Amino acid sequence: MCRFLVYKGKDEILLSKLILDPSHSILTQSYDCRLRLDTRRPHNGDGFGVGYYTDPKLGPEPCIFTSTIPAWNCINLERIASKTTSSLIFAHVRATTEGTLSDSNCHPFRYNSLMWMHNGNIGAWRYIKRRLVDDIGDQWFLGVKGGTDSEWAFALFLDTMEKMGHHPSSPPPNGFEHKALRQAMLKTIARINKFIEEIPEPHKSAEDLDPRSLLNFAVTDGHNVVCTRYVSSRTDEAASLYFSSGTKWVEYEGGHYRMERRDKGADIVLVASEPLTFERVPTNSVLTIHRQTVMIHPILDEYYNTSPSYIRSSGFASSKGLVNNETPGGGGKKLLSVKSDDAEHVGIKVKVNDITV
Repeated sequence: MCRFLVYKGKDEILLSKLILDPSHSILTQSYDCRLRLDTRRPHNGDGFGVGYYTDPKLGPEPCIFTSTIPAWNCINLERIASKTTSSLIFAHVRATTEGTLSDSNCHPFRYNSLMWMHNGNIGAWRYIKRRLVDDIGDQWFLGVKGGTDSEWAFALFLDTMEKMGHHPSSPPPNGFEHKALRQAMLKTIARINKFIEEIPEPHKSAEDLDPRSLLNFAVTDGHNVVCTRYVSSRTDEAASLYFSSGTKWVEYEGGHYRMERRDKGADIVLVASEPLTFERVPTNSVLTIHRQTVMIHPILDEYYNTSPSYIRSSGFASSKGLVNNETPGGGGKKLLSVKSDDAEHVGIKVKVNDITV
């Protein structure tokens, strides 16, 4: 499984301060994943990608650099990261589950101003791929260049945006409404679940069919960011995901960084697969960054459990080479509980450690 990192800041930051310099940077995670236990494939060495937004005068599309070289062994990554700044950055290191080792299969993926990446897998992929492909428009079908379930999920998201009346080819000057991105993400997950539910009965008894999906998605339009931490199971934990916000990301000791908070505002938001100075994102939740405000909403479907004391198993995530955000074994106290009082995925904003979520 993969690792990813999202940075959204009021000001630009040097890429190396995120992806190279910290002692547990995403480059380090390419060979030292502390929340990945798969001894069969202990590294995320199947390529990497960095996407970032530049001066608006150069256009709304993000610049994306990918390579099949392991991140720890790519000198060009060091050269670029030490001389490039941005206020919105996606970074991803890959361990293949679907698709070959190629640049076209490296995350993040891009369409116009939108950028996408994924940590996890779509359940029963070989049994639903044909159905998914048949269900999207020609434009999105023809736009897929690689062979990963992640890129096909992005095509499904783009198709969902179009069906909602927000055409990805015509982004507004200030980006899509953050609520529209969030709703498109939720509808994309619902469509994936529906494809799996509708697998013909003869196939459902196949030994290699596992219907559970791990869907840690991240999407941005250059202005807003939406991330999910999700598993299509009522008993299993999702793959890990953390977030942190503050006013400054600083090095306080050789190679060790922390988020500083000088007031109750937030100039920086970080989301990552592995913790640095992070809060846990609850299982089956969607995290939205609008400007520098973090909002977390529960994903209210058949896999959501309203009980704050409900404990999920870590076995499935561990079998995929991942562990969850709780203590090993699946137990542990959650740092954050967010509830909703309606069925439209609208959460109540609360304050946790001076962070609006």
